[in-house]
Amino acid sequence: MWGCGNGSSQEENHCEQRADGLAAFRTFLKTEFSDENIKFWLACEDYKKMKSPAKMMSKANKIYKEFIEVHAPREVNIDHRTREETKQRLLEPTSNSLNEVQAKVHSLMEKDSYPRFIRSKMYQDLLNRAQTHCQRKSV
Repeated sequence: MWGCGNGSSQEENHCEQRADGLAAFRTFLKTEFSDENIKFWLACEDYKKMKSPAKMMSKANKIYKEFIEVHAPREVNIDHRTREETKQRLLEPTSNSLNEVQAKVHSLMEKDSYPRFIRSKMYQDLLNRAQTHCQRKSV
């Protein structure tokens, strides 16, 4: 959803715009009191990069307690079956253990939060700044 390229000037500009867009989306979610979804998604992305089984276990437990467990401080909105299956997968975590629940949260953001963000003044302001920036570069 929000990644970057390999370092060309055009890709760096694109990456910068994506970072700005991600920051704006996070800010928007905070205003809607639903920033736990993007925080969870980003935590899952970090988790996937881990190689050490011990660090993976520690991070999996932290993610579970912060986002997945019932009454977690930043509990994401997932169904009971997904919560239980994730709990079982995290008993012996692998880099794929959170894929299903991450996909469900991503889908929720894609169908609910993101369309509202696209219609928001915050997004329109970001778009206007990006267009102004591109026009200045082409002159």
